[in-house]
Amino acid sequence: MDDAKPWYQSKTIWGGLIAILAAVMQASGKEISPASAGDLTEAATNVAGAVGGILAVYGRLSARTNITPN
Repeated sequence: MDDAKPWYQSKTIWGGLIAILAAVMQASGKEISPASAGDLTEAATNVAGAVGGILAVYGRLSARTNITPN
């Protein structure tokens, strides 16, 4: 794999986190269906991507140095 992306844009990471959350919820008496877990993974990935984009734009706008071409 030559391409890299931030961890929060990985559906695998979000899927794993949601699977852990589902297991914890099931142990406490609540249940998340596999379809709902998939929907949560997709939503979490979208939200994380949007937050990452907002942070990138904010970071550039609040930076105190200019970007120069090499």
